[in-house]
Amino acid sequence: MDGAPLTHARAWVHDAIALLEQEATRSADTHLLRLDFPGFPGIPFYLKDEASHPTGSLKHRLARSLFLYALCNARLSRGQTVVDASSGSTAISEAWFARLLGLPFIAVMPACTAPQKIAAVQALGGVCDLVEDPLAVHARAAEHAANGACHLDQFGLAERATDWRGNNNIAESILGQLRREPQPVPAWIVCGVGTGGTSATIGRYLRYRRLETRLCVAEPAGSAYVHGWPTRNRDAVASQPTLIEGIGRPRVEPGVLFEVVDAVIDVEDAASIAAALLLEDLLGARYGGSSGTHFVACLQLAVAMRERGETGSIVMLLCDCGSRYQQTLFDPGWRAAHGIDVAPWQQALGAALAAGRLTPPHAPA
Repeated sequence: MDGAPLTHARAWVHDAIALLEQEATRSADTHLLRLDFPGFPGIPFYLKDEASHPTGSLKHRLARSLFLYALCNARLSRGQTVVDASSGSTAISEAWFARLLGLPFIAVMPACTAPQKIAAVQALGGVCDLVEDPLAVHARAAEHAANGACHLDQFGLAERATDWRGNNNIAESILGQLRREPQPVPAWIVCGVGTGGTSATIGRYLRYRRLETRLCVAEPAGSAYVHGWPTRNRDAVASQPTLIEGIGRPRVEPGVLFEVVDAVIDVEDAASIAAALLLEDLLGARYGGSSGTHFVACLQLAVAMRERGETGSIVMLLCDCGSRYQQTLFDPGWRAAHGIDVAPWQQALGAALAAGRLTPPHAPA
């Protein structure tokens, strides 16, 4: 009937959406930092600091979008438990938003997840359901959903939950911040692949804006995406594990869009960790291993541009704060226990900044 009052359930959804909109309005945009290196004249590096979100990672944007998607699709109601599979950063952001809405939250996480991430979810009131097999997180999350929980399903829904046409998505934010820079349209944007949502959003937005900017995905060596992208093989699986959390998935996730990616660069774990240590020296703050992966890819792209006599800016994402990895990536004892020697890569990366050439430590003389 026209004019009938809202049900209590519908009124709660309206209030929840209003809370999410208020939170977005209160949140300032993240910083875009610039670095220039002697070895790469005319090729400035811009670093999008997504660690400055309230929950410390770029997944803050995704979590807000996933909650809005669930609410607007009538999948989430007052008091309902929320569940998702996550290696940590998404879970932290989802736990934060679940607390904002007064909802119970369960994070299904690999048991090998960094301890600080597990503690962060718990500190926000979430429950961590740890599984030994990283491939089993999806099935465990589905079990919780079968028992009545709302499955936010970041891996299945990330590429459609985010508004890739605008609404301050990460691509729109980057280009807006570059507007007054000498080279406002970057040559490359570099990100990784976890759910596939970020690369899908950026790749679509670049086409929507009719820009010549190319999208490069930086991934750990041997990841499923590295193997699958050349032939668009969605059945590809990883050929080796990685120590870099959040990217390097063992399988190609449903939300990944191969077609919007222009290049893929694979990076070995020792190089990613060495680059994360280098970023700390350059920026005075710690960022996670995926940020190191992105930085190595940026250097490789810059080397190729320099050799071709090209100029132009390169943008990369600083995905999450490094404090979450104090007991892992930034701990020399932990690195030694995992057979990671960063010293050769630290030397190679430092030399690249000065000389404009990147020679991997294991490359033949």
